[in-house]
Amino acid sequence: MIEFVVFALVAAGAGWLVRRKHRSRTALAPVPGIPCMARHPAGAGRWRPGRIDAEGGAARWTPSRGEPVPLPGGRSTAVRVPSVREGIAINPGSRIVTCAYADGGTIEVAVMPLDLRELLAALPQEERAA
Repeated sequence: MIEFVVFALVAAGAGWLVRRKHRSRTALAPVPGIPCMARHPAGAGRWRPGRIDAEGGAARWTPSRGEPVPLPGGRSTAVRVPSVREGIAINPGSRIVTCAYADGGTIEVAVMPLDLRELLAALPQEERAA
């Protein structure tokens, strides 16, 4: 009987802590940008979490840790689904957008399908020569 009372008190305390944490998170203002995973340069390195921010007309990738990476003149060149191997590191339901920017650098950005349209609006498509 005592075990049930102790278990009930522990469950009530855990519920109170979870609810308190949830309320503190919802009280914060939303973070600007599109949540994503990025690989810089494209095809090399590992996937790192961050956000793509396109305020002021110039897009930039802000990793969770580290300095923002500006994408001057960034243009999306391709959209594809992740391979099986990439799906292990990122969400297999995401879409990968390959981008090239003015100084010749490249970056791959993985976003969820609902965020794809917003990302493509932030990074215009590359013009194809006819």
